[in-house]
Amino acid sequence: MRVTAQDGPAPVPRLGALESLLESVSRGDQSAFETLYTAVAGSVLGLIRRVVRDPAQSEEVAQEVLIEVWRCAARFDAGQGSAMAWIMTLAHRRAVDRVRSAQASTDREQKAAQRDHRPAFDEVTEQVERRLEREQVRRCLGQLTELQHESVTLAYYRGYTYQETAEVLGVALGTVKTRLRDGLIRLRDCLGVTS
Repeated sequence: MRVTAQDGPAPVPRLGALESLLESVSRGDQSAFETLYTAVAGSVLGLIRRVVRDPAQSEEVAQEVLIEVWRCAARFDAGQGSAMAWIMTLAHRRAVDRVRSAQASTDREQKAAQRDHRPAFDEVTEQVERRLEREQVRRCLGQLTELQHESVTLAYYRGYTYQETAEVLGVALGTVKTRLRDGLIRLRDCLGVTS
């Protein structure tokens, strides 16, 4: 059976009738399920349609709810409320889940679209900024003394250790450390970096 908009609300069953139908459904009684289905399908669809809004999705969710009623009828506890309240609670929860799922899917698609579509000017701006930063670093390196420039270049641009830098320059390790410290202080000041 398929729930459709033509399934209007069925006549209200007598008090306790849905509860006894659910009890029979929990034992696998298909004829009881058909009777229950006829009695509640229109109300279930109406509630879901108010939440989901889309007619096709509403019908799909109503089908899912009624299948859940078939599978989970044994979970119904008459001490917790009426059968109709239990069924409508299932319907409402399933409808809200569908709306949330659709919204989450839309949000993911929008984020992916934004991530994939970066304007070209952002890339150009980043390239220009990197180029300007490199030029500023070169200019500041040019303001160092020759000994500071050599020490900084060997240690930070060529990856030499302090000991290797000292050996290449033919000076004591302490002298290299002092040149590096002084050179880095001058670079920091030139670049306007605050600590």
